[in-house]
Amino acid sequence: MNQPLLSMENIVKTFPGVVANKGINLTVNAGEIHSLLGENGAGKSVLMSILYGLYQPDEGQIYYKGQPLHVTSPKDAIRNRIGMVHQHFMLVPTLTVAENVILGQYQPWQALNNMDQVAARIRQMSSDFGLNVDPLALIGDLSVGEQQRVEILKNLYHGADLLILDEPTAVLTPQETEHLLKFLRELADRGLTIIFITHKLDEVMQVSDRVTVLRDGKVVATINTSETNPRQLARLMVGREVLMELPRKHGEAGQVVLAVEKLAVDDERGLPAVRGISFNVRAQEIVGIAGVSGNGQSELALALAGLRPVHSGQILLDGKAVQNMPPRELSRLGVAHIPEDRQRMGVVLPFSVAENMILHEYNQPPFVRRGFLASRTILNHARSLVKKFDVRLSGVEVAMANLSGGNQQKAVVARELHRNPHFMLVNQPTRGIDIGATEFVLQQILAHRDNGAAVLLISTELEELFAVSDRILVMYEGELVGEVPPDRNLVEEVGLMMAGKKMGVA
Repeated sequence: MNQPLLSMENIVKTFPGVVANKGINLTVNAGEIHSLLGENGAGKSVLMSILYGLYQPDEGQIYYKGQPLHVTSPKDAIRNRIGMVHQHFMLVPTLTVAENVILGQYQPWQALNNMDQVAARIRQMSSDFGLNVDPLALIGDLSVGEQQRVEILKNLYHGADLLILDEPTAVLTPQETEHLLKFLRELADRGLTIIFITHKLDEVMQVSDRVTVLRDGKVVATINTSETNPRQLARLMVGREVLMELPRKHGEAGQVVLAVEKLAVDDERGLPAVRGISFNVRAQEIVGIAGVSGNGQSELALALAGLRPVHSGQILLDGKAVQNMPPRELSRLGVAHIPEDRQRMGVVLPFSVAENMILHEYNQPPFVRRGFLASRTILNHARSLVKKFDVRLSGVEVAMANLSGGNQQKAVVARELHRNPHFMLVNQPTRGIDIGATEFVLQQILAHRDNGAAVLLISTELEELFAVSDRILVMYEGELVGEVPPDRNLVEEVGLMMAGKKMGVA
C-alpha cells in the first residue's frame, strides 16, 4: 500500500478549559479529496489550523511526504507546499489579483520588478485551469465566486500540493458551487490533494473520496464516501438519528403582520443598499429571503429591527408604521430579532449567560423585585432555557464570551424564541451551529409559525430556506428579483436570480 501524503498522529490541542483535539489520527492520501465533517466545536478547524501553522499542537506528530513536519507559521506551511483557503477570504480589495497573489512572498523591490512576469504566469495558469481570472482586475471589483478562484489560484501559484478548503461554498450561488466542486475534482485528477471542511452532506457525497468524522475532539470514523450516505454521516456527527426532512404543516396563512412598502435603506457608507422593495409576511407564514451575502439583506434586517435608519418607504406592523422605531419599542410590540452577527448585536460578551437571557426583560417582573434583580429567578430561568436548547456550558453564571460561537448562537435563539413573538426576524439562524442544533432551531421556528407567528427568514443557506419557507424571495443588489415556492426543483432558477436574473416578484 502506498504511503499517505499526510499523517497526523495523536494530535492533542488544549485551550483554557477546553480540549479541542483529543489524540486525533488523520491520514490523507495523495490525489484524493478528503472531507472533514463534524459538529460545531468538534475540532475540525483547530486541527487544520495546526497543519497550516496557526496553532502548535500540545502533543502528537505530523508526517508529510514521509518526513516529520513541524510547521510554525502559515509562511512555513506555504514553503512546504501546503495551502489554505479560509472561509473569510484573505484578500486586499484595493489591490489587483496579481498583487494579492504575491503579497508577502517577496521583498518590495523584487515584487515591483516582477509584476509583468507574475501577471503573465497568472494568465497562463488561469487558462490552464479554466479559471477566467484577470491578473490586473481589482479584487474589490470581483464577485465572491471570482474572489474564491483567486484564493485557489494564489495557492496553486505558490505550488501547493495539499490544499485545505474551509467551508468553501458558504457564500456561493448554486451555480458557483457546482462549478467549484467540478473544479476541485479536476484538480484532484491532476494530482492535487484536497482537504475539504464542510457541513453540507450533499457536497461531501458529490465531491469527496473519503470522509473523516470528528465528534467532541475525537475521530469517530473514516469511511470511503462510496460506502456511506448522508443519514449515516449525520448520525456519526451528532451521535443520534437526525431528521433529514423536517415535517411541515401547510396551514393557510392569516392576516398580514408585516408590510414593507417601497423601502430604501443606505449602508454604512451612505450608499443605497435596499432599493425601494415591497413585500409582506402573514401570520402563520415563513417568508424566506435568499441571496449571496452583501446584496442588501443585512441592511434590510437592521432596518426592520430598528437598528438602521430608513431612507424612505414604510414598515408596517399590524398596520402601524414602525420604521425608525427603537428596538426596545419593537420588542414590546412582539418583535423578536435573531441577528446575523451574534457577537456585535446578539449578546453582551462580558455579561453572564443568565444576564444575557433577560436582556429584554431585566427591568420587568419576575426578574426584578423592589428595584433589585431577582438572582435566583434569573438563574433558574437561564437554566431552563439552556437545557431546552442544549446550550453546552459549565454553568449559566459563566461569561457569554467563554462559550463557543455555536453555543452563543443557541443562547440567542433560546432568548428570542421563549418570548413567543408575534413577528420573528431571523437572520442566519443556524450560522456556526452543527447539524443537530440546526435541526432543533428550524423545528422551533416551524413550531412558532404553526402557532401563528409571522416569520421573515434571511439565509444564505438555500437548503435551509427550502426546508422551512412557505415562499422564497430573492434579493440581488438591493432589489427583489423574483419569488418562488419552496420547490427544490427550482434551485437552479433561484441560483440564476441570485446572480442577477430577474424573474418577477409575485
